[in-house]
Amino acid sequence: MNRMMLAFASLCLFAGPCDAGESENIEIVRSMVKTINGRDLDALDKFVAQDVVRHSAATPDVSVTSLAEFRAFLEADLEAVPDSVQAIDIIFGNDDFVAVRATYSGTQEKPMGPFPASNKKMMLPFMAILRIEDKKIAEIWVEWDNIYVLTQLGHFPPPAE
Repeated sequence: MNRMMLAFASLCLFAGPCDAGESENIEIVRSMVKTINGRDLDALDKFVAQDVVRHSAATPDVSVTSLAEFRAFLEADLEAVPDSVQAIDIIFGNDDFVAVRATYSGTQEKPMGPFPASNKKMMLPFMAILRIEDKKIAEIWVEWDNIYVLTQLGHFPPPAE
């Protein structure tokens, strides 16, 4: 287990018992993931706020400041990786925040940003923190290792000129 995973697991162990609101927030996040995995993007508004904001250094050129933009981001991802699945490995809540360590897997069948289709499978661990407000996901911070996934897909190192 690498240091980051160990630190994350330690937070899970020492976060203490969840109160009813924290448990409800965890279920909101689980429901959103099930909705995405089930390709029922019309149901996202049950779990995600209209003015949701997504932050990610892994995708610095992607701006998400609304449910419509979040849905468009997910639609583009599902087009590029139609068999994608997110599996929650660790999840816990603290007040209005839910932390997740999960794995995204799938086959890149179409272009993804500037990267052409590779038809290769990927398995990408990622971490996210989600802020819940009024029983909906209002803010998302999500990070992963781009080099790790680009290497799996054959996009890194870049081809020699």
